[in-house]
Amino acid sequence: MEQRRIGTSALQVAPLMFGGNVFGWTADVATSHSILDAFTDAGLNFIDTADVYSAWVPGNQGGESETIIGQWLAKSGKRDKVVIATKVAKSARRPGLSAANIAAAVEDSLRRLQTDYIDVYFSHEDDPKVPLEETLGAYQRLIDAGKVRVIGASNFSGARIEEALTVSRKTGLPAYQIIQPEYNLYDRAHYEADIEPVALAQKLAVVPYYSLASGFLSGKYRSREDLAKSARGSRVEKYLDHRGIRILAALDYVGERHGATLAAVALAWMIARPSITAPIASATSLDQLQSLVAAVSLRLAPADIQALNDASA
Repeated sequence: MEQRRIGTSALQVAPLMFGGNVFGWTADVATSHSILDAFTDAGLNFIDTADVYSAWVPGNQGGESETIIGQWLAKSGKRDKVVIATKVAKSARRPGLSAANIAAAVEDSLRRLQTDYIDVYFSHEDDPKVPLEETLGAYQRLIDAGKVRVIGASNFSGARIEEALTVSRKTGLPAYQIIQPEYNLYDRAHYEADIEPVALAQKLAVVPYYSLASGFLSGKYRSREDLAKSARGSRVEKYLDHRGIRILAALDYVGERHGATLAAVALAWMIARPSITAPIASATSLDQLQSLVAAVSLRLAPADIQALNDASA
């Protein structure tokens, strides 16, 4: 399995990251554990979660995804075979990036994950009320204590990432090595104009979320009737326009050429992009997972990539 480095750190990961937002939401405990087993058995090792997952589900309060992953880590004994990323800032119980909040939130996450350390700890969103020096100083203490290995930034603008990196250089505080923006074959403009230039210039790893546009790029939503059948239907509706249909047609064309699913093609397009380290994608069944895993070995020809670029322009 190909391994890609996270920034300038020693961490290396396979080119596909599993999105743990489904754990405790559309995947129950048993299903989540079977998916994690199959994911790692396929040679993949990068798992994404957050302290706020899945607080949006009625009856949940956040932390459910971390808890399910922690139970699996304890049961499977695979802690040393995976790279776990989680996040702080968006939980209603532990909001923001103050030093005090980070210090409290990391202990909650470590307890739920049943581990002594977090491989990648993300600032889940920017917190302009808190000085960058304070946030990065809090991360420094966690790294020094062996509780965190690498830090990252999610949902930051390109300018804010550069500002944080400048602070790190001037102060000697740890620097963000990895960023997590929204990016997929449909949602391209903001990342490519604002964030990708920074990522390439600063040699940052990039792990985009919504890589399949909430499932739209899997091809299972092609009509208003399809939207009504899914818990994610309301999130997908915005993609069902003329441009979205054009993108699906291009995915159909490339998929037929390779005998591959639309999801595999959409992810392979991202994996092939020089700035992308590993797109994040989720599955709620083993069949769905196999479609995601297939993307890692799918090699698109330049003509395939051009057809997809043209359709999504």
